[in-house]
Amino acid sequence: MPYRTPTLDDHFVGGPPKRILALDGGGLRGILTLGILQHIEDTLRERHGGATQFRLSDYFDLIAGTSTGAIIAATLALGWSVKDVATKYFELGEKVFQRSLLRQGFVRARYDERLLIEELKKVYGDQTTLGSRDLRTGFLAVIKRLDTSSPWPVSNNPKGKYFSSRPGGTIGNGDYLLWQAVRASTAAPDYFDPERITVAALPGHVPVYGDFIDGGVSPFNNPAFQAFMYATLGGYNVNWPTGEDKLLLVSVGTGSATTVIRRSEIAAAHAFRSLLSLMDDVAGMQEALLQWMSASPTARQIDGELGTLEGDLLGGKALLSYARYDANLGSDGIEKLLGKAESATIPVENLTAMDAPENMRDLHRLGVAAGLRDVKDAHFPRAFDLP
Repeated sequence: MPYRTPTLDDHFVGGPPKRILALDGGGLRGILTLGILQHIEDTLRERHGGATQFRLSDYFDLIAGTSTGAIIAATLALGWSVKDVATKYFELGEKVFQRSLLRQGFVRARYDERLLIEELKKVYGDQTTLGSRDLRTGFLAVIKRLDTSSPWPVSNNPKGKYFSSRPGGTIGNGDYLLWQAVRASTAAPDYFDPERITVAALPGHVPVYGDFIDGGVSPFNNPAFQAFMYATLGGYNVNWPTGEDKLLLVSVGTGSATTVIRRSEIAAAHAFRSLLSLMDDVAGMQEALLQWMSASPTARQIDGELGTLEGDLLGGKALLSYARYDANLGSDGIEKLLGKAESATIPVENLTAMDAPENMRDLHRLGVAAGLRDVKDAHFPRAFDLP
């Protein structure tokens, strides 16, 4: 039976059940995310009658992203198909991540943000705001304000406390340019310069600016837990109900592998890898929390003591249904995905790099394989089907 395409109002204020899609940061490894998303879209399209016009923005009421996940999330929220996003993503990666001998060392960011801005404006338009009705569903980007060291979840929720501009000069989230919010979420230190956004302005007064960097430099490189809080904590004024059959959270990663630190590495590199390790620890803690409070058919082993948390449920009752998809980019993980012969064709050494366009075809192939292996129709309970 054909479904009725939901409106933006349906997504935000319509009754339960509600569905959230959360997309990790990870630079150009976002193309792996798109490989997994392709199978999610195919699964849900078949569930809803096979219509070619079906989009993830029809099914999910909120699409959240950090960094490269914000690029994908915003494009999906505009109603693009996963296939079209992937096509554009390959093009963007090749254009933006061009290495230059003039941008080496600690003085300048590795890449020219002007190339990224140009491409983002092409995708979103140079005047489209977060409050635009061009966004067909809820959208949430995680950015971090550098001068106040605070994570900012910015959204198109029309009831949000900071959505509308105020007479005192404060500029609301709804008036932020979409390309600029996404660009801020992707401004990874060392890779791109911060994005400066005007946050307050009054005639005759000096504007107040905020310098924003990649949301990955916060606890929410994986934005799943932030998205859950955004949807359910009263202060954010979304106020969706919790419950196993009322709230579905689907989280998609960009691939992971154990970081190996060699004694010969210089101290700066060692410190940087330690920071990455801390980010992995935060992501792992959030996954454990979500498994602890949810019904999760994809629950992974936390560690040798805790296992998958089967039998443990915070408060004794599931607050949501939760599915997490990712791919192990280590040699063993790739071999399990593709088989021994095919995995031997993939160079593993630099596969986790965030800025290597030469890896994109292999990463997409791994994402597609992970989607085919891991995404199951049963992970999307019938209670969450569109009416």
